Amino acid sequence: MSSDHAGFGLKKNLLGFLGEKGIKVTDLGPFDFVSDDDYPDWIAKTADEVSRDPENACGIVIGMSGQGEAMVANKFKNVRAGVYYGSPKGNSGEDIIRLLREHNDSNILSLGAKFVSIPEAQQAVELWLETAFSEDKRHIRRIDKIREIENRT
Repeated sequence: MSSDHAGFGLKKNLLGFLGEKGIKVTDLGPFDFVSDDDYPDWIAKTADEVSRDPENACGIVIGMSGQGEAMVANKFKNVRAGVYYGSPKGNSGEDIIRLLREHNDSNILSLGAKFVSIPEAQQAVELWLETAFSEDKRHIRRIDKIREIENRT
């Protein structure tokens, strides 16, 4: 798990929340609040770890919107980062989280700290960790196509 300054407080909270549930999490930084840090420096650490073992590792990255963080993470081979920054109007946030895992087999969850409350982020992380990939053939086919694109670059 990593963040930038905008996600620092939420990261600290989620580390405690997951620890209380007995879920082992590695804090990849930052370890101190620095108001002008650059999110790529920290997010790359989590993405690199997941990229090395994409079938078994997962990560959570946190920034102001989660968008830039997902962009950085998705630059790494074998990473499928999806953004969650709250429940869109007319939809359940749970639907978004489930789709990230069931359809896209996301292995990094990117959170927008400015747009989610602490309880909502906790609920999203817990659901994301509990939800399995569907193993549906159409979703496997689509993920294979993503891998093909990765291998072209």
